[in-house]
Amino acid sequence: MNLLRMTDAGFYCEAGGFHIDPWKPVDRALITHAHGDHARIGNGSYLAVRDGLPLLRARLAPDAHIETLAYGEARRVGDVDISFHPAGHVLGSAQIRIRRAAANVVVSGDYKLAADPTCVPFEPIACDCFVTESTFGLPIYRWDDPSITLRAILDWWSDNRAAGRASVLFAYALGKAQRVLRGLLDLADPLPGPVYTHGAIERINDAYREAGVTLPPTARVATAPPGTRWDDALVVAPPSARGSRWLTRFHPASTAFASGWMAIRGTRRRASLDRGFALSDHADWPALNAAIEASGAERILVTHGYRDELTHWLTERGRRAEAVDTRFEGETAEAALAAPETEGAEPPALD
Repeated sequence: MNLLRMTDAGFYCEAGGFHIDPWKPVDRALITHAHGDHARIGNGSYLAVRDGLPLLRARLAPDAHIETLAYGEARRVGDVDISFHPAGHVLGSAQIRIRRAAANVVVSGDYKLAADPTCVPFEPIACDCFVTESTFGLPIYRWDDPSITLRAILDWWSDNRAAGRASVLFAYALGKAQRVLRGLLDLADPLPGPVYTHGAIERINDAYREAGVTLPPTARVATAPPGTRWDDALVVAPPSARGSRWLTRFHPASTAFASGWMAIRGTRRRASLDRGFALSDHADWPALNAAIEASGAERILVTHGYRDELTHWLTERGRRAEAVDTRFEGETAEAALAAPETEGAEPPALD
């Protein structure tokens, strides 16, 4: 029994009368998480996991009709039962399980298996059909333990302080920036210097704190008084701020980017960055395969990114796998640097 079909607005469950992460306005939308390519404005109503409500409120129109469920809580919608389960991607991210009679489908949204204290860990859900992303669906993408990468960021900051340089770290405004800030705090409390943020990031920091996530003290760059010294500071900004006049106040500064795309050395070089830290909120190649295996699914639908490559890999190994075209095809390395809103960063309203 097929519970999902693709429409011009995205995945649609006719038996439930809802779309999942639609990219066009629809009457009823189930949302996996608050990144801009999944939570779009203009839908009649939204249903999402409760943990992500502060982020959705920050993302969507003030009068948006949003209902929430706790992780694991089931609800009857039309002729199907739905529930939300942790995806481990960012705060409030969820896999959506849809069940009707013997059919059991899980739409994973974006997910990761790596440790992240800012969100609930990924939970494998047994199903017949598993819809998986493949943003980093190539064997070359394999992440170090996050603690190793976060320690490298802390050491880079310390080296810059010793050399009298500001440390400007680019990180996606929703999820990545908060993961870095919390990770650094877990390694060094108190932190070795002050932390300043771009306004787009501080707005999301506020939503994380409202949801109960502990972050280190941060201050908006815009509130820093004249004459502020930046040489001992960590400045966290969205990638959209790269190359802007906003950055000139921090000179001299060392620049870095925390992103899975930094696993490819040439990406950092083309972006004229001093450092690149391969830290991603998406599953790497081993994690994608582990999640698919844990689902036990007979059918795998592959979306985003390297979907053809992952589909071919799975098919060669006896899986019933299909690549699915979607409007949002994941990021390429170039798109992630030039248009970071594809992974949820806020528009570059510089303050």
